[in-house]
Order: sequence, then C-alpha cells, then structure tokens
Amino acid sequence: MKAPDFSLPDQNGTIHSLSQYKGKWVVLYFYPKDNTPGCTKEACSFRDGRDYLENKGAVVLGISKDSVASHKKFADAHKLTFTLLSDTSTDTIKAYGSWKKKKFMGREYEGINRDTYLINPEGDIAKKYEGVNPLTHVGQVSKDLAELSHA
Repeated sequence: MKAPDFSLPDQNGTIHSLSQYKGKWVVLYFYPKDNTPGCTKEACSFRDGRDYLENKGAVVLGISKDSVASHKKFADAHKLTFTLLSDTSTDTIKAYGSWKKKKFMGREYEGINRDTYLINPEGDIAKKYEGVNPLTHVGQVSKDLAELSHA
C-alpha cells in the first residue's frame, strides 16, 4: 500500500514532504503530545536509536498535532536529533488512520493513536505498528528494518 504523501512544517518551520525521502526507508511515527511522559520516552528512544536506524538507510520523522513552537521546545528540551512535524489540521494523521476514538478515565474522545509506519524506499508501507509501547518500540522497528532492508 502506498504511503500517503504530505507537506508539513518541522520544529524549525521548514516544510517536509514524504516524496522528498524517496529512495530511503522512513520511520514515520505518530504520537499524542509533546512533553508528556510516554511521548518523551518514545522520542528519546528514537533519538538514542537514530544512529542505528540511519546506518540502515532510514530517516525518523515524528508527527503530532502540536504547533511548530511546541515541537521546537520539545526538541530543544530533550536534544532530539530528528525531525518533528506539525499537523495542526490532523489531515495527515487521519490519512494514515492514526486518529481514533480513545477512552481515558471513562471519557471517550478522539485523538492520536501511538502508531508507527515503516515506509520502504519506493514509498510503500512495509509495516504498521499500532498502539506501540514507547519503551520497547524502537528495538522492534530496528529489528524489522534490518530484516526488511536485506530482503
């Protein structure tokens, strides 16, 4: 399945589109909110695993509906060394199917599911991870990338 293209600003206001990464593996992860415990753990795990992923030919892109300014503060506070994209309209989040009904303390609402997409150099979704564990997820993506990139 083709990964939906997008054009979104990063934490510095620079526009990125999926098509500009053609020829590379892309680890595209969706997360609910900057500077929350689970999202910070996940972002720091991607920061710490970035060298391995890049050595396998992959680029890491994180997406939430937080603003560019919020992403900048988040990236600076945790020394994040990869791109965070702002999707305030939630159009890209919805295009990937990561905007879902959620429940918290008995209350139902719609929000971003913690999902990741491993996109191959041709722009196809090679693997989808839904509702991931922020502590162990990067290891699973790394393992799958190693297997898929040698296939």
